[in-house]
Amino acid sequence: MSFKKNIPNLITLLRLLGTICILFIVPLKPLYFAVYTATGVTDLLDGFIARKLNLTSTFGARLDSIADLCFYTISIIKLLPILVDILPGYVWIAISVILIARTASYIIAAIKFHRFASHHTWLNKITGVFVFAVPYFLATQYALPFCISVCIVGVLSTSEDLYIHISATTYDENIKSAFLSSKLFCYQEANNEN
Repeated sequence: MSFKKNIPNLITLLRLLGTICILFIVPLKPLYFAVYTATGVTDLLDGFIARKLNLTSTFGARLDSIADLCFYTISIIKLLPILVDILPGYVWIAISVILIARTASYIIAAIKFHRFASHHTWLNKITGVFVFAVPYFLATQYALPFCISVCIVGVLSTSEDLYIHISATTYDENIKSAFLSSKLFCYQEANNEN
């Protein structure tokens, strides 16, 4: 396989490398923000380049999902002591509900479609942007209101993803919205006819 065909995957691997670096950096310091931002930018670039150069692949999508999961898991672990000091109990309850529902969504996808995956919906992408922005707000007076807004968007996107997994009969990671997708409604109509 040529170098060009592997560019999106190499960018995704840079995200994994940046994620490992974040493990060893003190949060909310200039070096942390530099590495965190550069690592986040790779998330935008890999998919954009894959689509522009027509290099999308199932392997690339799975690698991207693994890199995202690692990036957000490590980021949360590093920020957890700060978040514990800032966030009240009701926000932690909301976070727990989101995590349980997201886990249920992955399990349903694994059972129905034989893969652990979420959809590339607009709400999931918006949630990703909101979650990514959390560290930039933690040292400001807007930390709590912003984290509450992240939870609201997270509940919406997780609910939508869960609904899609439950409703669809075939897997399509590129559904943009449960509410605007004719494919999903076709799946539902086909199910209703059977």
